[in-house]
Amino acid sequence: MIGDILTIIWKEWRELVFQRGSWRGIFFSLLPSIILFGIIFPAQLGRLWVTSPLPLGLWAWLPTLPVMAIVADAFAGERERHTLETLLASPLSAAAILFGKVAAVVIYACALTLIVLVVALVTVNFVVGTGVILYPGAIALSGIILSLLTATLAASIGVIVSLRAPTVKQAAQQLAFVSMGLFWLPVFGFSLLPNRLQSSVVQLVTNANGTQIFIMSAITLAVIDMILLLVAKKRFVRSRLILD
Repeated sequence: MIGDILTIIWKEWRELVFQRGSWRGIFFSLLPSIILFGIIFPAQLGRLWVTSPLPLGLWAWLPTLPVMAIVADAFAGERERHTLETLLASPLSAAAILFGKVAAVVIYACALTLIVLVVALVTVNFVVGTGVILYPGAIALSGIILSLLTATLAASIGVIVSLRAPTVKQAAQQLAFVSMGLFWLPVFGFSLLPNRLQSSVVQLVTNANGTQIFIMSAITLAVIDMILLLVAKKRFVRSRLILD
C-alpha cells in the first residue's frame, strides 16, 4: 500500500503545481507568510524568537494556513473536474487514496512552514549579528512534531468536509467556519477574558513544565488525528461517492 500512497502523493503534487501555474505561483502564495512570520516578527523579537519556546505556538499554527487553502480541493475538486469516477475506478485501495491525499497536503504544508522558519532564522541572525544562532534541538524537534500533528488535524478535517461537498467553493466555505471555530475563536475568546483571569492563565502556562505541556499536547493531537482519520476512512465509500 505504501507504493499506492506514494502514487497519490505524486499525483496531488503535480496537480497542485499545475493549478498554481508554477513553483513561482507557489512562492507568491507563500510570500505574505514569509514577510510576516519570516521577517517582521523575528526581526522584532530577535534572539528571543529562537531561544524562547513561545514561537512553538506558531510552529503548530502556521501549517494549518496552507492546509485550509488547498484541502477543500481534495475530493470536491475531483468531483468538479469529473475525475473522481476515474480515480475511484482505479485499482488503488480506498485507504491508499485517502491517506495519500492527506499525506500530500501535510507534506506541502510542513514544507512551506519549514521555509518560513528557515527565513525567520536567517532574519534573526542578520538582526542580532553576533555569531550563528540556531534553534535549540528540543524546540526544533518539538516544533516539527507539532507541525505534523496540527497539519494532519487540519487535513483530516478538510478531507472529511471535501468528501461530501459538491463543489470546492462550498467545501472552502465550510472549512472557513471550522477554521474560525478551531483556531480563531479561542484567541478572541481569550482576549475577552477579564485582565486578572488572562494574567492567571499566562502565569499558569509560564510556570508549567514545558516538557509536560508538549507531551500532553502531542498525545492529545495524535489521538484526535487518529480518530479523524478513522472517521474519514469510514466515510470513504466508493459507491456512495460515485452516486454523490
